[in-house]
Amino acid sequence: MQNITRLFSLVLIFGVISVVAEVKITVKGSDTMVILAQRWAERYMAAKPDVTIQVTGGGSGTGISALINGTTDICNASRPMKPSERDKLKQRFGTRGVEIKTAQDGLSIYVHESNSVQELTIEQIRNIYAGRITSWKEVGGSNEKIILYGRENNSGTYVYFRDNVLLGEDYSATMQSLPGTAAVVNAVTKDKNGIGYGGAAYGKGIRELKVKADANATAYAPTVENIKNGDYPITRFLYLYVRNKPTGALKEYIDWILSDDGQSIVSQVGYFPIR
Repeated sequence: MQNITRLFSLVLIFGVISVVAEVKITVKGSDTMVILAQRWAERYMAAKPDVTIQVTGGGSGTGISALINGTTDICNASRPMKPSERDKLKQRFGTRGVEIKTAQDGLSIYVHESNSVQELTIEQIRNIYAGRITSWKEVGGSNEKIILYGRENNSGTYVYFRDNVLLGEDYSATMQSLPGTAAVVNAVTKDKNGIGYGGAAYGKGIRELKVKADANATAYAPTVENIKNGDYPITRFLYLYVRNKPTGALKEYIDWILSDDGQSIVSQVGYFPIR
């Protein structure tokens, strides 16, 4: 009986130790970053079996809301947090959050592979998405109506594109808003008159246009070299946000993301390392 009691005590002790040792990290936010975040999590969990990392998308706005509400440890965002969002975080947690740059992305302009247009200026892209240019003929293509695809308004990509390409203008009411970058790519692959925008890592099955800063500038494709050199004109950082300066297991994970090993996955997915 004494041996059974001792065995039961050991089971309880080791059970408690197992529960304490298991670490769970939640990650939520940008659909642009969800593939990258999943690859990071898979690699890290393979090396750290005591750590569970749960990754979900939903858009940068959704991730930021979850950070403010205390329902995620890490927010993935393809745009910077707004001052108003930082204010809400401070009201609830007494902190304005910690911003961590993890990768660079060239925001690509997608067209169907059969489209004869090879390049656009930023102004032409702005006029297309604002609804002032409505035919491909106006930018050197066929006499066909341009069909607009874009992201939903909770997306960091939607916000970045509106603020930096449309310069704050509203999107045309004809734009079809889709729930993720993969959905935008899928729509353009099926529509010979379609145009979309999103991360360079998603540019499969379509053609990425070259982009010019203005009519007199050189047109550049969203390649590694052009983005690193600052030549491609639609470039952004991809961020992690946490509420406080990370410590413990959370710090270990973020440090690993910023390490050579973590940054190698950035390249594998199709984005651009920051180191």
